[in-house]
Amino acid sequence: MATSERTEELSIQQMIEEQRGKKTKKRIEKSIPIILFLIASISVLTTFGIVFTLIFETIEFFQRVPFLDFIFGKEWLPFSNKEPLYGILPLIAGTLKVTAIAVVVAVPFGLASAVYLSEYASDNTRRIIKPILEVLAGVPTIVYGFFALTFVTPLLQQFIPDLKIFNALSPGIVVGIMILPMIASLSEDAMTSVPNSIRDGALALGATKLEVAVKVVLPAALSGIMASIVLAVSRAIGETMIVSLAGGSTPRFDLDMTDSIQTMTAYIVQVSTGDAGFGTTIYYSIYAVGFTLFLFTLLMNWLAHAISKRFREEY
Repeated sequence: MATSERTEELSIQQMIEEQRGKKTKKRIEKSIPIILFLIASISVLTTFGIVFTLIFETIEFFQRVPFLDFIFGKEWLPFSNKEPLYGILPLIAGTLKVTAIAVVVAVPFGLASAVYLSEYASDNTRRIIKPILEVLAGVPTIVYGFFALTFVTPLLQQFIPDLKIFNALSPGIVVGIMILPMIASLSEDAMTSVPNSIRDGALALGATKLEVAVKVVLPAALSGIMASIVLAVSRAIGETMIVSLAGGSTPRFDLDMTDSIQTMTAYIVQVSTGDAGFGTTIYYSIYAVGFTLFLFTLLMNWLAHAISKRFREEY
């Protein structure tokens, strides 16, 4: 009798503990969505805070500088003692020159790497090469900047004697090297996701492996490939340290790749180091330039989404 009573007591206690455990799990499950919502809200509110700060400070800048002069002006001389000029076109030209060179370097090599890793490399080779390639993405940009200034520029000067110490060509090449892993990795993932049945069908029809890669797999993975390129271009537009160290600080509205330039990000770095006092027009100009840069990156992200949606393949 005593044994049966103890057994009943233990079973009742176990039932009570189980009920308590279930209640605790339910509370945790109910609290998880709230916690995740708060975390997501912090991210959204931070984004809104950044955008509103840019907008308000940019409005203050345009109360001092005419909007049309800023948009269509071909001279950027904010530190001039005579008449400061705030034409954004030279900074945009410098940014686009570096970006164009980076795209010319990164896209061919990135896609070639993606095709090799996806279509030709064995599993063991892919496991070795892909992490090594992605290490380039983890190198600090200031290291890339000194690499461009102290190695790439002297190397290019042996072939281009007129190349200045600060120029657009050297940082453009190094920015291309920096964004190459992004294109290669994301494009390789997009190509790997293409079903093998499509490859087998093309091979059965007599296509070579190169024809399968170029004419079948690449078009099928075009959505992911284009998105990776646009995101890489966005990254190149927003690059700061490489262009600040190796590009120079001379805004120029021309197509010369061998002379000193200044990009939007490089100007922000220059002013942020203490060259302008708080409340001055030069101080507010960094917000106007930053807002212009924000519009560029926003446009590129929207373009990536539109391209991805336009060329998406359903399997």
